[in-house]
Amino acid sequence: MSDENRTPADQPEMADQTVDAEHGAAAAPDDLAAQFAAEKERLEAEIVALKDKFLRAFAEADNVRRRAEREVADAKVYGITGFARDIVTVADDFERALGAIDADAREKAEGTLKTLLDGIDLTSRALTHTLTKHGVARIEAEGAKFDPNMHQAMFEVPNAEVPTGTVVQVIQPGYKLGDRVLRPALVGVSKGGPKVAPAETPGSEA
Repeated sequence: MSDENRTPADQPEMADQTVDAEHGAAAAPDDLAAQFAAEKERLEAEIVALKDKFLRAFAEADNVRRRAEREVADAKVYGITGFARDIVTVADDFERALGAIDADAREKAEGTLKTLLDGIDLTSRALTHTLTKHGVARIEAEGAKFDPNMHQAMFEVPNAEVPTGTVVQVIQPGYKLGDRVLRPALVGVSKGGPKVAPAETPGSEA
């Protein structure tokens, strides 16, 4: 049907179709932009979530590595704990053997006896050197303030000349392995002496 043959009733219908087509063409880019924006938002959220998972996994892996390094380092130092604890008893035996002979008898010793005593003394020194080489150190307790982490009190000794709580006698020496106490020292602790004055706090003077 030509434009000349169209009736007036057909004209509004054609006009409506033209408007709808123009509206659809305009609406399509808006819908596409909205879809792109939604997809972008979803992808950004996914990136944030993945980044968070990666950082958590990296932190956990770093913690595991540090833990492993610390365990390896501890194993190098403290792996001989049981062996060292047994060996220090041998050091005790050497010390008791040497202490059983008084100084005068050792000075007067001759021949085989002197050789034997010198050999025991030399072996004791070598053992002490070996223990030190592997991180085992003797706890110097005598004259120190009693420390329950380092010392085990066996008895109290009345002594008014030294502060109360001072180690005045060592029954059995203690040892440390690295920073850990391998065996506490068995000690006698003074009592009856002067007490250490507490530190003054600011404003205590009236």
